[in-house]
Amino acid sequence: MKKLLIGNEAVARGLYEGGIKVVSSYPGTPSTEITEFLSKYDDIHSEWAPNEKVAAEVAFGASLAGARSVCAMKHVGLNVAADPLFTLSYTGVTGGLVICVADDPAMHSSQNEQDSRHYAIAAKVPMLEPADSEECYRFAKDAFELSEKFDTPVLLRMCTRIAHSQSVVDTGERKEAPVKPYVKNGEKYIMMPAFAKKRHPIVEARTEAITEFAESCPYNKIEWGGKDIGIITSGSCYQYVKEALGDTVSVLKLGIVNPLPRKLILDFASKVRRVIVIEELDGIIETHCRTLGIEAEGKSLFTPIGEYSQKTVSEIILGKSPEKPTLNESVPARPPMMCAGCPHRGMFYALSKNKITVLGDIGCYTLGAQAPLCALDSTLCMGASVSGLHGFNLVDGGKSRTACVIGDSTFMHSGMTGLVNISYNATNSTVIILDNSITGMTGHQQNPTTGYNIKGDPAAKVDLEALCHAIGINHVRVVDPYNIEECEKAVLEETEIAEPSVIISRRPCVLLKYVKTQSPVTVDNGKCRGCRKCMTLGCPAISFKNKKAVIDHTLCVGCDVCKQLCHFGAIESEERK
Repeated sequence: MKKLLIGNEAVARGLYEGGIKVVSSYPGTPSTEITEFLSKYDDIHSEWAPNEKVAAEVAFGASLAGARSVCAMKHVGLNVAADPLFTLSYTGVTGGLVICVADDPAMHSSQNEQDSRHYAIAAKVPMLEPADSEECYRFAKDAFELSEKFDTPVLLRMCTRIAHSQSVVDTGERKEAPVKPYVKNGEKYIMMPAFAKKRHPIVEARTEAITEFAESCPYNKIEWGGKDIGIITSGSCYQYVKEALGDTVSVLKLGIVNPLPRKLILDFASKVRRVIVIEELDGIIETHCRTLGIEAEGKSLFTPIGEYSQKTVSEIILGKSPEKPTLNESVPARPPMMCAGCPHRGMFYALSKNKITVLGDIGCYTLGAQAPLCALDSTLCMGASVSGLHGFNLVDGGKSRTACVIGDSTFMHSGMTGLVNISYNATNSTVIILDNSITGMTGHQQNPTTGYNIKGDPAAKVDLEALCHAIGINHVRVVDPYNIEECEKAVLEETEIAEPSVIISRRPCVLLKYVKTQSPVTVDNGKCRGCRKCMTLGCPAISFKNKKAVIDHTLCVGCDVCKQLCHFGAIESEERK
């Protein structure tokens, strides 16, 4: 049946038809929808794991028991899962195991432009890279067969454009894959040195076997056109090349990007006058070509930074820009910002007002770094705010007021161990858990603190207060971030005490369906002095016109945070039931 699918849904459909039994993931844009779509199939087990390392290990356990399994993550999530990945390469699989990883060139929602192909090379595992939704579907479906054929986990590399663009997919029916019987095999699966040493030669032999497979596999193909220029490319860049250059060039499209073929590339290069490699981020294919003795051009023409486009390819190869329609009016910029009524805003205001040094983390609350709040001093990676705060305070020694902020989901992901370290090694560190009752930035996924699983069914709920006490934190207090005075009091008191402390800033995300908003507030122009105090919140519902504050009733949710800042009583709320 032909359907129009985004790449992530096509991957999910391919995995489903390929016989998946278990999927465990942690949400991360642009990979999140793969698991969300898989969760709609009730005949497989789907779950959100606390982090990507756990997800990969769950997939390993399911594979060990004989079932086809999957975990999905974004590129920085693969850093977290790297520990099991490298050893999974040695153990191999029983049931097919696929790891979906989505890169984010141009950093649409990421803190770096990491190229996941390096992991495939370093871990010595095969990596497939689809170029449209049809290939997403087919590669995902075939990945299980490849995994079992070559006794290896298989990486499926997505990127933002392929994950979220749409094209037609001709779907089929699910083919059940019988669960293979478990057979105890210590030499294969117990990676202590004596056994691991025996597995390494197997990995090297497997790499050679997959390289030979790549020479004639259906995922790599040549499309002959003009032979003055031969383009070697993969993934989204293939689409840019075809749209910009058409048949004026010959194209070697690589669908398996690790290990790369040798004979196929040498043969292609021998039949064209000039070889150009077009690949986003790092010059991995180009380096391989040069190793083979091919004088390929790549990063001397194309930047290793950001995304490419049809325009990029056309300008560099043809020396001209493609024609495109233009807008008569400029489109106003819409930078990301915290929503009107965001529960994090009140806490950030209290931190900013009191000039607290704040180490930030990954999530919606990273937006607290923007003006006018400017409340954060750093953001590194998931969980780093907690561990970093401890290190900062070891050096600072209490000379300045410091704290860190971390979301409830991120705390479960990798903040807990940092808090254990603070407790165990005893610095006067204040950790603020911004508990908005959901995983917000990636689109409202459940997590272990919400009390619901991926399907929305009731599940065990982590009690954050009890957990922090169990870790060894004596000072744990809960505040309502809509109450600025309460937030300010908590921050000033907890950053003064001579032992570790935790503040839980608790209010659900205002965008959750069950959250009931209040009637909007209004500005009394007669009372408004134009002091702009309310503007210091950075709320998108508040603007300033004709020297008076204006509140947009289509955005305001009646949180009343701005009302608390107005010393002249100019911001008023309607009578509420």
